[in-house]
Amino acid sequence: MRDALAQTVDAIAVAAGKVGRDPTSVRLIAATKTLSVQHLVMAINAGLRIFGENRVQEGLVKMHALTARDLPEQFFANLSWHMIGHLQKNKVKSVVGNFDLIHSVDSLALAQAIDDRARSVETSQQILLQVNVSGESSKYGLSPTVVRSTVHEIASMKHVHLRGLMTIPPFAGTEKQTRAIFRRLRSLATEIESEAIDGVELTELSMGMSDDYEIAIEEGATMVRIGRGIFGERKVVS
Repeated sequence: MRDALAQTVDAIAVAAGKVGRDPTSVRLIAATKTLSVQHLVMAINAGLRIFGENRVQEGLVKMHALTARDLPEQFFANLSWHMIGHLQKNKVKSVVGNFDLIHSVDSLALAQAIDDRARSVETSQQILLQVNVSGESSKYGLSPTVVRSTVHEIASMKHVHLRGLMTIPPFAGTEKQTRAIFRRLRSLATEIESEAIDGVELTELSMGMSDDYEIAIEEGATMVRIGRGIFGERKVVS
């Protein structure tokens, strides 16, 4: 894992350098779906600090299992947990306050539910809007045509902090298609950010996974979600 992580970090730096970006402007989100707690310990010891979970309950179990271990305080320094999988409204109660950033807010109704929950527990929840740039029926996310109006609605919410946008390109897309989708997301964020909407900052772009993160970085990604590229193939959990 350490070798794969080092290769990934190097590849991030190369991709950033190609377009004149500082590699530190790209954060690596370790996608840890199905990984054991022991693997998480190894990942943290290897230097990873931001972990992305696809399933709410699995993520919470891992968080609690880690804190229950007899580990030094510095082990937990700067750890951050992100929700990167599809989020149902009935899981909002468990996510708010436990995950630092939700990447997958795919509707105004979900954003409102998050705001309501955050208000009830007196916190502020950071979120990204998931945008279905490709228009695939198999993918979640807002249509690009409604993102601007949704952002304006979210701006009035007091307990969510909109940080940016997220997208997932077609799994079998060509490099040209993938690049165009990442470029469109960046353009959309730039257009809306230029409106200087109070309470909104679309400075984060979560795009790119193990097979396409280098393209994503070249197109402006600030967060890449990588699992297989670091941890290898994992068992499928139904």
